[in-house]
Amino acid sequence: MTYRRAVLPALAGGLLLTALLWWAGASAHALHLPGAAAMLDSQTAAELERWLAPWSYDPPSSAWLGTEVSGGGGGADGAVGTNYRALYSTALQIRFGAVFAFFIPGALLLVRRLPPVRGRMPAALLAIWAWGLVAGTLAVTVSAPWLIGSGGRGGYRFLPHLASVIASGRQVLVVTALVAAAVTVVAARVAAKGAGALSHEVVPARAARLAASVGTAVIAISLVVLSYQPVAAALQQVSPSIGLFAEPGDLLRQWLLLGAWAGPGAAPLGYWLLYRAADLLLLAVVWWALRRLPGLLTRATVPAMAAGAVCATVFGLLASQLLRMALDGVGSGLRRDLLHLAAELGNGVPAALTCGLVAGSAAALTLRVAASRAEIADAAISPQDSGRP
Repeated sequence: MTYRRAVLPALAGGLLLTALLWWAGASAHALHLPGAAAMLDSQTAAELERWLAPWSYDPPSSAWLGTEVSGGGGGADGAVGTNYRALYSTALQIRFGAVFAFFIPGALLLVRRLPPVRGRMPAALLAIWAWGLVAGTLAVTVSAPWLIGSGGRGGYRFLPHLASVIASGRQVLVVTALVAAAVTVVAARVAAKGAGALSHEVVPARAARLAASVGTAVIAISLVVLSYQPVAAALQQVSPSIGLFAEPGDLLRQWLLLGAWAGPGAAPLGYWLLYRAADLLLLAVVWWALRRLPGLLTRATVPAMAAGAVCATVFGLLASQLLRMALDGVGSGLRRDLLHLAAELGNGVPAALTCGLVAGSAAALTLRVAASRAEIADAAISPQDSGRP
């Protein structure tokens, strides 16, 4: 699919994702209305408000510094409070603009290289859904400095605060990104009509399996090695004294670790193995996606494979988190609140972006080398076959 045909579906999805996030944030104040209190208990309302707060223009109490002191009289303290509120509004404006700006190039690349035609539509939907989570996470990241500054603590433990802000707002993204992905895929399906036959790259099965194994090994390093609790603790405790950028441990953990796990310990071995099934599910999803991806793409370029690997890792994370939600709900023996079970949904997207880019690039290079060797081997065998009687 050409860029001219792919740009309108990407724009439609980006606009819808931005509008849905804005609407979700604007709805946060409704949780304080009397009618909401009658429908929802206080714990559920507080949890929902925590999910919606990162996308709401209503600032938290930390952004109202000086307002109560001045009493609205326009003094120096009141001016300080106004400046903090303006900084918070600026952070939200940057956040919503960045969601749109980050979603467009990824969706454009995916729609062009993975057009939602027959046989590719489910893969395109899942990939664009995962990319919506990535775009939202990147938007939260780039707007975080303004948000931290609006709380009046921009120079104090900046990197730990940055890691905390990046981890927020992910639950809402899971739902809104799915809706935006569905609209993008439907629009791209309409745009693909009349485009003629789409190209299809023939990839040797052995080369595709090898590339998938290499990419999955990169993901496994983060999931199995770095996420092991003693190693993760060592990463989190990194705290060189370099002024504003001191204590980067929380941020490193955010961008490098896909999970956290330890040995069986006091827990029964069977229970521990059951939870490790979620990690195996993540690796299985990544391997299967990377194995299928070269054949689904119109051209297996390095950018397309890298973006596809990021989306595969994010989707694998969602699948593993849903499995853990089911295990927690059954293993607790209680009727636990669904919102409480879904609190960890969407975790690990920054690490999926980092590791997925490396895994996709490694898989693309491996695929290229393996495919070239297969072509050379076929060329060497062909003259011998042609000379036979």
